[in-house]
Amino acid sequence: MPRSIWSGAISFGLVTVPINVQSATEDHSVRFHQYHLEDMGRVRVRKFCELEDREVTNDEIGKGYELSKTQVIPISDAELSNLPLPTAKAIEIDAFVPLKSIDPIRIGEGYYLSPDGQVAAKPYKLLRQALARSAKVAVAKWAWHGRERLGLLRVRDDVIVLHLMRWPDEIRDPSEITPPAVDVDENEIRGALALMDTMTRDDLEGDEFRDTYTEALEQIIEAKREHREPPEMPEQEAESGKVLDLMAALNESLARAKASRGETGEAEVHELPRKKTAAKKTAAKKTAAKKTARQTAEKTAEKTAEKTAEKKATKKATKKATKTAAAKKTSARRPRSA
Repeated sequence: MPRSIWSGAISFGLVTVPINVQSATEDHSVRFHQYHLEDMGRVRVRKFCELEDREVTNDEIGKGYELSKTQVIPISDAELSNLPLPTAKAIEIDAFVPLKSIDPIRIGEGYYLSPDGQVAAKPYKLLRQALARSAKVAVAKWAWHGRERLGLLRVRDDVIVLHLMRWPDEIRDPSEITPPAVDVDENEIRGALALMDTMTRDDLEGDEFRDTYTEALEQIIEAKREHREPPEMPEQEAESGKVLDLMAALNESLARAKASRGETGEAEVHELPRKKTAAKKTAAKKTAAKKTARQTAEKTAEKTAEKTAEKKATKKATKKATKTAAAKKTSARRPRSA
């Protein structure tokens, strides 16, 4: 069981949860020391007092703040441990927020929080279950290693995890390194998405996710211990490092990804027929416009013909009525015979 590196309490409103902080991760890196190559004697860094010009022990060393070259303010560990802050002995929860609202760049190292004794078991479980059910994380502050820290509390399995967080003013503005403006083709985006789909998996377990660098170092150390030649690294294919055809690179990457997963068949991202499609759409629009114009002309001609026929019929009827009226008048003027 890892040793406790900090003890205090979680303050959650009026609820207090005594806890111990333990590291949640392990570093398996190979460590090296410095040696004198001529005789392999260990090279060490010794601490000297520049005023007395002599080596001093750790018991003689303390912290100090330099106001000037001639004035230093000594600060003891006891003074740092008893800072007049509510966060000096407690992790003060200030807010609960959705995890997605926090930029991952602000989240750092993780630590497990364990309840300190049987009395802390129930409030610890209460906070853990409340966090799990709410699907939120807690944002807290506490004093540690000579400064006040910002932290994030979340649930992992049955344990509360505390992540170090950076303050907002500790995040650099990325606009300083914004890449130059370029155009990305839709086909290239489709190719990248296809490659992402091929490389997608459900977890990060497997031989692909192991520290091969440390393994290679251990093999070299073991070989030299046994006075034999270290294993040679396999030669890799020489690549120019310059992508001349992005679509070709995407298709090649897609083929390799499929091959690594044991999938057969050619993998290729085909370009979209953008120009042909545009031409077809333009032609379709022109055809529709012509059809609409023809239909409009036909309807106009029909209406004109109807109006002309109506005018002719009206004119003919008027002329016939006029003749009939004239004939009646003439008949009325003639004398009747005895």
